[in-house]
Amino acid sequence: MESFDGRDFQELVDKYLIRHRSVLDIMTKLSESTARTNRALAKAVTICGCVQISAQKQDFPADINYSELREYMQSHLEGELCESCREFVENEMGRTVFYLAALSDALGLDLDDVIDKEKKKLEALGVFSLT
Repeated sequence: MESFDGRDFQELVDKYLIRHRSVLDIMTKLSESTARTNRALAKAVTICGCVQISAQKQDFPADINYSELREYMQSHLEGELCESCREFVENEMGRTVFYLAALSDALGLDLDDVIDKEKKKLEALGVFSLT
């Protein structure tokens, strides 16, 4: 599998994004695509049933180290996406990435740089970068 090249992807998005070039259009399309991704997962649960969400309070021993906490945390997701649902979720996530790249381009940001900076923060701060 070829590695992700955000710059090439961002250039393609710029080339083919014609109707929704306004930053306002891009912002709302990004928000809409994120909502559609969430809806695709909800449909996988409620209509197809290939995955289930079984959520409850995250319980873990009080005397464990923070580094051990990951072993006790649950995703609350059971099962696996069927091929049809996987394709649908991937499609919606792709649109989200498309509009994220469009927003980066509209703001004069390089998506690769944004990802690289976030990666460096995560590597430097670890779990503390997520607070």
